[in-house]
Amino acid sequence: MERCNYTALTRRRFLAGTGVFAAWSMMPKAGFAGTRDPRFVVVLLRGALDGLAAVAPVGDPNYRPLRGALALGEGGKDVLPLAGSFFALNDAMPKLHGRFAKGEALVVHAAATPYRSRSHFDGQNVLESGLEGPSGTQDGWLNRVAVALPAGERVGTQPGLAIGPTIPLILAGPAGTLTWSPQTFQPAVEDTALRLASLYGESDQELAKLLTEGLETDRMMANSAFDIEKGPARAFRILANGAAKLLAEEDGPRLAAISYEGWDTHVQEGADNGRLAKNLSALDLALDDLAETLGPAWKDTVVAVVTEFGRTAWGNGGGGTDHGTATTAFLMGGAVKGGRVIADWPGLREADLFEGRDLKPTTDLRAVLKGVLKDHLGLSERSLATDIFPGSLGVRPMAGLVA
Repeated sequence: MERCNYTALTRRRFLAGTGVFAAWSMMPKAGFAGTRDPRFVVVLLRGALDGLAAVAPVGDPNYRPLRGALALGEGGKDVLPLAGSFFALNDAMPKLHGRFAKGEALVVHAAATPYRSRSHFDGQNVLESGLEGPSGTQDGWLNRVAVALPAGERVGTQPGLAIGPTIPLILAGPAGTLTWSPQTFQPAVEDTALRLASLYGESDQELAKLLTEGLETDRMMANSAFDIEKGPARAFRILANGAAKLLAEEDGPRLAAISYEGWDTHVQEGADNGRLAKNLSALDLALDDLAETLGPAWKDTVVAVVTEFGRTAWGNGGGGTDHGTATTAFLMGGAVKGGRVIADWPGLREADLFEGRDLKPTTDLRAVLKGVLKDHLGLSERSLATDIFPGSLGVRPMAGLVA
């Protein structure tokens, strides 16, 4: 059973493992042809996704020499080709690959927000606020989207809906939200220990390595292989299904943000069959659940999967990667013009790397988000540049992302 809480909330920061929804109280149906009823979902991968492990540039001759043991499988094994032979999706995500083949998903590579330092706190602040740099702002860009949408047919009797007890910065602001929490939901115990390993990875890699190896030993002794009903898969899927059920309602929310922890892979990253592969599998299942549970509403949905920044182009001494810059973003949905990888590829020679260590950003993530908001939700280019992402007049919306 789910628990709904329709009490007012203060603007508290978001806790791990929850998701948030905002329903604009006046749907903009009048602004669209026919009976179109668009939904927009933002999935935040907190901790910084290794984009080179999620979508590998296997056609770049510098990829394998640079990545070493972190490179995905040899000879085309353990990778899923994406629209040619240059890029390949991690094989932990076969359902997303299927959506890509159907034209319902696309990849944006070498993308980043304007932020160029490597603090999780500041990086997430920029990602959620939509501003040029870290700030003390109390409102987020998705809340500003709700405010800016044109008036139309009324949706529901409440201003918004949230999964979990608190509201993240991306949805904080004058457009109201409500909360929804799965009853007796508890994050996996293993994830808490892995967060500790990530924390140690920033200061004591040897200790982090020992802790991670101990966790792996416990896993093997318990014979706990990847299970779609346990660990991150269970946590991710509970939130995705809750989101989809509410978004699918005729008078339900139309904007949503879901947050998934666990992407800070300083030690024992395991892109092929370890920790990162498990998280990617969990994400793959959760996104597919979202699509299936939305049912007919999927055709009018766009899902943006984003993270605060990427990771270093090469590995560290603990078998992981440290904080980087550019990374991978995904768009999926029945309203997405998919089956493509969008990338102004910067290359992986040492001279091509950002500050000699990171994948160089060549696409502003705000251009991608603006393109979706303009063509999917009908927001004007002026509003996007001044209200939604202030100070971004020089960042034009990317065209052709929506079918």
